[in-house]
Amino acid sequence: MAGADGDDSLYPIAVLIDELRNEDVQLRLNSIKKLSTIALALGVERTRTELLPFLTDTIYDEDEVLLALAEQLGNFTLLVGGPEHVHCLLDSVRLLAVEACVSIATLLPQPDVEALVMPTLRQAAEDKSWRVRYMVADKFSELQKAVGPEITKADLVPAFQNLLKDCEAEVRAAAANKVKEFCENLPEDSRENIIMSHILSCVKELVTDTNQHVKSALASVIMGLSTILGKDNTIEHLLPLFLAQLKDECPEVRLNIISNLDCVNEVIGIRQLSQSLLPAIVELAEDAKWRVRLAIIDYMPLLAGQLGVEFFDEKLNSLCMAWLVDHVYAIREAATNNLMKLVEKFGADWAQTTIVPKVLAMSNDPNYLHRMTTLFCISALSEPCGQEITCKHMLPVVLTMSNDQVANVRFNVAKTLQKIGPILDSNTLQTEVKPVLEKLVVDQDMDVRYFAQEAMNVLALS
Repeated sequence: MAGADGDDSLYPIAVLIDELRNEDVQLRLNSIKKLSTIALALGVERTRTELLPFLTDTIYDEDEVLLALAEQLGNFTLLVGGPEHVHCLLDSVRLLAVEACVSIATLLPQPDVEALVMPTLRQAAEDKSWRVRYMVADKFSELQKAVGPEITKADLVPAFQNLLKDCEAEVRAAAANKVKEFCENLPEDSRENIIMSHILSCVKELVTDTNQHVKSALASVIMGLSTILGKDNTIEHLLPLFLAQLKDECPEVRLNIISNLDCVNEVIGIRQLSQSLLPAIVELAEDAKWRVRLAIIDYMPLLAGQLGVEFFDEKLNSLCMAWLVDHVYAIREAATNNLMKLVEKFGADWAQTTIVPKVLAMSNDPNYLHRMTTLFCISALSEPCGQEITCKHMLPVVLTMSNDQVANVRFNVAKTLQKIGPILDSNTLQTEVKPVLEKLVVDQDMDVRYFAQEAMNVLALS
């Protein structure tokens, strides 16, 4: 393809790639005009197998560029090997045909769907282009509803099996993502039989798929099968799959299983999962990637509600407290919000005996960031804990921390007093809070003075 001497037959494909991806529209238009010369240099086989797929992957562009491409490809019949290969110039048309089949099938009576629509769908489900098969997988639930139960049983069940076993990971992932919805939409009288006889074996293979996106897609929906198949089938057939996914090396797979535990809880109760659940949670909670740790924190209130207070206190309480001293601020912030949600779920009495003492103990931590976390927690917990616990246990610690040597801690004392002030009675505000804020208003640090004055104004103590 064109080298330094200007011979287009030597024009390097790398240059074409750069030009077609360039932000300059005119440069892309000029490159497209060279396509026929490049195709001649490549030959019909490489044009079909290399150049056209590259163009399909690369060009999602302005109308002007797409029009120029269409004009070029209109003259490509001989360049791809003649009329018998011209179908390869139509990847986009076949993609659109899948979506069109959905719309058309909803309008036609069943005999016409079978005669006019299904031949196209069958061909699309086995198309040589993985993008066409991907489109079929992505639109499968809509297709299922459009063609009706009889055609679903006869044609779509075997087609769905093939898509779940497709050689392309993208297609398998798209199909895996539709497993629950496909099973839900099966005819009720034959649903269980179809799932157990045709779908479950494919699902079992996907649990150990080599591609993590496929496994993750399946993990996001597989728990929903338990409500469809019932308790006995879930315990016998699905539970081993859930447990395997909880041990998967990919954090996203484990997170997706944990985030959908409520489905299984409704059917068999969470205790069946608890022995394998706990190690998975601990691993995620201590994952080196902070975003993984953050994700598991978000699910903790849900897990706590499902597992119950006794199991939580025994197995997970220490994790929640450990997050409060994480080296990443976003984790400490999320852990604080998590405690608030747990108190809302388990109650103020539980908080007083289980959470508050541990939080207050951090006020003496040598690390000032941990001392500040104590103040953040008090701000978050004061409302769900109520006036008595706040006034009796938390307020004294806040007042003591007004003497902290670190200015950041002192101005957070002022902000905390502003936050918890409305919960306190007027006598406490006047006799305990006001003197401390008056002291902070004349602090040597400008930020401390600012936040102390703001607290006094908001609490009407000026």
